Amino acid sequence: MKKQTPSDRNFDSLIHKFEKRVYNTVKGEWRLKLVKEDLDHLYQQSKLNVWDAGCGFAQVSQWLAEAGHQVTLCDLSQKMLHQAEKSFSEADLQAEFLHGAAQDLAPELPDFDLVLFHAVLEWLATPLETLKTVADKVKPGGTLSLLFYNRNAFVYNNVLKGEWRWQYILDDAYIGKGKNLTPPNPQFPHDVISALQGWGFDIQMQTGIRVFHDYLTPQVLEKSDQDELFALEYQYCRMPTYRDMGRYIHLVAQKL
Repeated sequence: MKKQTPSDRNFDSLIHKFEKRVYNTVKGEWRLKLVKEDLDHLYQQSKLNVWDAGCGFAQVSQWLAEAGHQVTLCDLSQKMLHQAEKSFSEADLQAEFLHGAAQDLAPELPDFDLVLFHAVLEWLATPLETLKTVADKVKPGGTLSLLFYNRNAFVYNNVLKGEWRWQYILDDAYIGKGKNLTPPNPQFPHDVISALQGWGFDIQMQTGIRVFHDYLTPQVLEKSDQDELFALEYQYCRMPTYRDMGRYIHLVAQKL
């Protein structure tokens, strides 16, 4: 039997699950809050040329467009892209929308002041190779905003759950096979940071998204104060050690 070549994940069939379980949740709101805070110094600048490479529902790029920045968006999922177009239209905002994978579109695109690559890396067949193609579109002096699913958190969370999972972790045979909303290729922060530095980027900011929340049991969450939990999240999310344990990692990197 011919071995199937791995491919990037298309979310056309899962768009409603994403909307319900990722975007329209307290967890999703917290992620958006921290990413916007990390990018606020860019938001405040005069008109930037922005590429949202794998835009999803495009909340961050819409926020930037509202500030007057020029935005180009793309997504492999036609349904995700359509939802982003609809949101921009309802907000009376202009942007360029391109259907396709970021790495396929990149050769035809100009360089950008700011490239957003959010929650895409972990779904790719060749994560770092594709990241290099996308990162190459950042202008010298420009910025890459990279959000990705953290392999540290994936390992730690599954070790805490125990039972049959330990052997999979020992064998480096990850449980997530890309089905539903479990990414097949979570990345170690140190590997991603090392790659970016090798490509001429300076890491200006690192934030861990949900450094405690996703390790807590439903019973603990039910009995605990949510405001206190997110106050703890905020206190530790950019502190070394804790930031490396967030469910997602957000890096702000400037191209030298």
